[in-house]
Amino acid sequence: MEKRRKGHRISQVDPGSIGEEMGLAAGDWLLAVNGREIEDIFDYEYYVESPAVTLLVEKASGEEWELEIENEGEDLGLSFENGLMSQYRSCCNKCIFCFIDQMPPGMRETLYFKDDDSRLSFLQGNYITLTNMKEKDIERIIRFKLAPVNISVHTTNRELRCRMLNNRFAGRSLQHMDRLFEARIPMNGQIVLCPDINDREELERTIGDLAAYIPCMESLSVVPVGLTKFRDGLTPLRTFTREEACQVIDQIEGWQKRMFEKHGTHFVHASDEFYILAQRPLPEAERYDGYIQLENGVGMLRLLEEEASDALNREISPKEGESGQAAAGSPPAGGRKISLATGQLAGPYIRGIAQKVGERFPDRAFQIFEVKNEFFGPRITVSGLLTGRDIISQLKGRDLGEFLLLPENMFRAGEEVFLDDLTKADVEKALQVRIRIVKSSGYDLVAALLFPEREPEEREEEAWPGEDYGYEGYELNGNSSDGG
Repeated sequence: MEKRRKGHRISQVDPGSIGEEMGLAAGDWLLAVNGREIEDIFDYEYYVESPAVTLLVEKASGEEWELEIENEGEDLGLSFENGLMSQYRSCCNKCIFCFIDQMPPGMRETLYFKDDDSRLSFLQGNYITLTNMKEKDIERIIRFKLAPVNISVHTTNRELRCRMLNNRFAGRSLQHMDRLFEARIPMNGQIVLCPDINDREELERTIGDLAAYIPCMESLSVVPVGLTKFRDGLTPLRTFTREEACQVIDQIEGWQKRMFEKHGTHFVHASDEFYILAQRPLPEAERYDGYIQLENGVGMLRLLEEEASDALNREISPKEGESGQAAAGSPPAGGRKISLATGQLAGPYIRGIAQKVGERFPDRAFQIFEVKNEFFGPRITVSGLLTGRDIISQLKGRDLGEFLLLPENMFRAGEEVFLDDLTKADVEKALQVRIRIVKSSGYDLVAALLFPEREPEEREEEAWPGEDYGYEGYELNGNSSDGG
């Protein structure tokens, strides 16, 4: 077997950067910084922050260079083949609710990789179970002041946690939270709630135990277990009934009241799915404490409505002369017909926003399609787990108008590829309609409904000329209940 080469291969050197000035190029290998071998991106970022930096580099020719750099906090402009500068750590658990275990065979290999890497918690907001953590990992977090640490807790009952994660060390690993608390490292928690397993009294115990870590434990989300139709041979699990969802909400809202009175934060939040299942109104915006748990589907729909409402309260001035558009107040001849497809979870809320846009601009006609998830099964209702094939099969033959809008979380990050590897172009061809991707934001949703022919950056300027409302969008990554 070939021995793994030391160092990290440079993939790109930014033009005009310190790295370019020092003669570095793609294909060179970084061997050490300040005499230390670099384990991963956090080592690199920490050591290059020194006022004086010494790089040991092996050029593509094999020649070794030692470069001394006077650094005033400026980025060196180096990118590496592996963004983490290390292999990803796979999960050592076999959680009874793991979404990846519920995937069908035959999909792309990367979809079956279970990560439980603390470094991705800081880089991408991933949630980790702590079972992969060793003492040196905790010490690095404290030394580098890496934060926040996002933790899939599920239960603080150690014996139950071992059973839920199918890992005999899963209970003991919770003690890492004590170390992080003592070092005042910010944390966020997540509970994937399974009926008859970690709900009711167990949920009460877990919330109470985690509340003891406030203010370091900044928030806690509670999401219902997500179940696909591919569960043969797995632990029998069921979904929550409406009555049980109401009970969960009552339990959490009771804690919110007590936490706000004591700490000035609501702390624990039920995901949007619980409110929809319970057929209850979403909480008001103030109760989400700044939407800190958006990635777990907590407050996503409320924020979408808030942003869309704010967008519609602004002065929107469609310009004359493009794609049949007329000046504000003067509808184009024949009007415009735009379609949007989304999951069943968000469908009613998207339809409500589109209705408000249509009331203000009566020349527009909007169709909202709630696509049923035939691929994973009807219990999966989020848009991020819809496939291109389901969209085609349910929309083929429909009059979709000028454009079909699709939320960006249907696609692989940074690409135009669906979960089933169909592309945006494949779906456009099958449905004979132009597709536009919409950012996960109420602002871009409104702008896309009004200016679908534009790219997102252009839509903003078209709808609100000269304004900067400063959103970056957000994303619900598939189903929020994989968690470990």
